[in-house]
Amino acid sequence: MYSLEHKNYLKKIKRNKNIVLFFRIFIIITFLILWEILARLEILNPFLTSYPSKVILTIIDLYKQNNLFKHIWITLYETIISFSLASIIGLIIASILWSSKTISKILDPYLTVLNSLPKVSLGPLIIIWVGANTNSIIFMALLITVFTTIINMYNAFISTDKQKIILLKSFKASKIQIFTKLILRGNISSLINTLKINISLSLIGVIMGELLVSKKGLGYLITYGSQVFNLNLVITSIFILGIMSYLLYMTIDLLEKKIK
Repeated sequence: MYSLEHKNYLKKIKRNKNIVLFFRIFIIITFLILWEILARLEILNPFLTSYPSKVILTIIDLYKQNNLFKHIWITLYETIISFSLASIIGLIIASILWSSKTISKILDPYLTVLNSLPKVSLGPLIIIWVGANTNSIIFMALLITVFTTIINMYNAFISTDKQKIILLKSFKASKIQIFTKLILRGNISSLINTLKINISLSLIGVIMGELLVSKKGLGYLITYGSQVFNLNLVITSIFILGIMSYLLYMTIDLLEKKIK
């Protein structure tokens, strides 16, 4: 049986969650209503800003033309591939850097420079190197994501409590045992947070790549819409991207809750 204090504590937590959920929904609904009203009254230029009901009609139209899920799937596929590759490569390189201080000191300035380099400027070179296809889009997203992944994971690894490492060494634990039993397990939250950042950066990288070379995907719809001055299509694509980004983030968040 729970004590009265514990029951009150649980009620407080539940009430706080309900308040957060209410205001999240309230803010988005209020925003959509205001957007619709201001555009209908032409306080906002409906040609430039569109409005929610038009966005819904555009989504229905894309669905009827069998284009909606095709473009969503292409962007989603490229995002998942680039996200998976960046996470795996980042974890491997961060592990190597943790295992060798010499290698980490050698590579540290290069990682900093490569991470700060504007990847869009490499777009023309990527197209020449990889080709104007899906591979170049994934490569672009990988470049944007992988260095951030390496840096974040490595910083999490080296911030592990040194006393715990010394304790395991005193029990003759090998470096692999220390890494698997302490470093990885002790930094699950940091790794999950890195994945949350990764999924957003991967989606950004994919869209940047699609803006350059794609003939399919949500990035292509944005490019095509801007070229023919169909700003409603552009805003609809951005709206769908927002929903996709939220769902991908929540997937990682759900994974975190399952692990914990």
